[in-house]
Amino acid sequence: MSDLRIRAAAPADLDTVLAFWKSAAEGTSISDDRAGVERLVDRDPEALLLAERGGEVVGTVVAGFDGWRCHLCRLAVHPAQRRRGIATALLAAAEERFVRLGGRRGDAMVLTGNARAPRLARGRVRARGALAPLGQTPRRLRTFADPLPLGSDPEPVPDRSRPVPVPNGKV
Repeated sequence: MSDLRIRAAAPADLDTVLAFWKSAAEGTSISDDRAGVERLVDRDPEALLLAERGGEVVGTVVAGFDGWRCHLCRLAVHPAQRRRGIATALLAAAEERFVRLGGRRGDAMVLTGNARAPRLARGRVRARGALAPLGQTPRRLRTFADPLPLGSDPEPVPDRSRPVPVPNGKV
């Protein structure tokens, strides 16, 4: 994997990224257009990370930080390049970025039908915690200083079907 290069996207990369997402990413977003991606790169020039091999984009991740929480989305790897450590390298680069920026908590957006992403998160993402499909309650988020051992599962989702007692006895 020594020929893999991770770097921030530049404005000149945006059309390539949009074309890449059409073939490699699952689902589409209302912001999957030039204006949406330009806004991202203008606002946070280091947020869109690209993995390149041989000068070609083979993976992406958006590693955003709003000053309070770190956010991951658009993790995509070219179908012919999967299972070669590209997603792991992108997530490690995202985590390095988050730590450098002072991020202490993170979350990730995962499409409901994406069966691979939650498994990847439990097995490798040390962004510590909670990936839940949209519309579901995420698991408790862990801090970046609280790593999960590789292959371990985050804490279970709390049962929110019953009221939780509060100190004054009212629910």
